Formats: sequence, structure tokens, C-alpha cells
Amino acid sequence: MPVQLDEIDRKILAQLQVDASLSLDDIAVKVGSSKTPVWNRIRKLREAGVIGAQVAKLDAEALGFEACFFVLIRTSEHEAEWQAAFLKALKERPEVQEAHRLAGDIDYILKVRVQNARAYDTFYQALISEVRVFNVTALLSMEEIKSTSALPL
Repeated sequence: MPVQLDEIDRKILAQLQVDASLSLDDIAVKVGSSKTPVWNRIRKLREAGVIGAQVAKLDAEALGFEACFFVLIRTSEHEAEWQAAFLKALKERPEVQEAHRLAGDIDYILKVRVQNARAYDTFYQALISEVRVFNVTALLSMEEIKSTSALPL
């Protein structure tokens, strides 16, 4: 069951989604409250699991990770043992930023961030050496148009 949020909670969450490093004073001013009530609300939102880990967002290209591939995977294997091996292989690969199991013709989609096409091939060869897949299609992102983790509150 979703957590019930009031307008102040939504304003606090909106500010944190823009910049989680804001001070309590800054957040309080932006949401029209004072520091202590804002701190108490943030604490309660953390305890309720609404706010998870707060991490730094790094610039992939500035760090040399210039290639982003979306990898579509179809498999003919759906046994629990295969799935466990596949999930283990994905979790052990830091190149995989996202992995989703899908409904439809494609079984899985991965977002893979690497330095270049050669690095993607290394990733691909390692993955298929660990688990059998029926078909893999890799799509190179030519331009990131929008990327956000912000939810539409």
C-alpha cells in the first residue's frame, strides 16, 4: 500500500529529487516550513522506505564511459536454475546499470554503460560464456535526450 503524502511531504521530496545535498535550512525555506518539522518528515519518509540511499550522480562521459547500449535479450530457457545464473551474472557486472524482465517478445532489457564498442564486446562475450541466450540485440544510444530518476509527484 502506498504511503500517504501531504503537500509538504511532496514538496520536500521534490526538492530532494532535484538536489539531495541541500541543507535542512534550504529545504525548509523552499517548502515554507522550519528546520525541525522538515527533519522529522524526512526521518519518517526514510523509515517508511520512501527515501532510499542517497548517492552522488556521476558524469559517465567525463569518466570515459562514452557508450551506452540497450541490450535486448531473448531466451528459450526459463528454468529457475538458468534464471538464477543469469541474475547472478548481471549483478556481478558493474557495466549493467539497469536490468528489467519484460512481457512480450523480448525477455530482458539491459542498460549497459561502457567506454566503447570494444568494451561492450568484452562484456557481451563474458555474459554469453556464462549463460545461454537465444538472441541478443544491442542498440547503441546515439544521444541521451532525457535521463531522470525523479518521480512525478
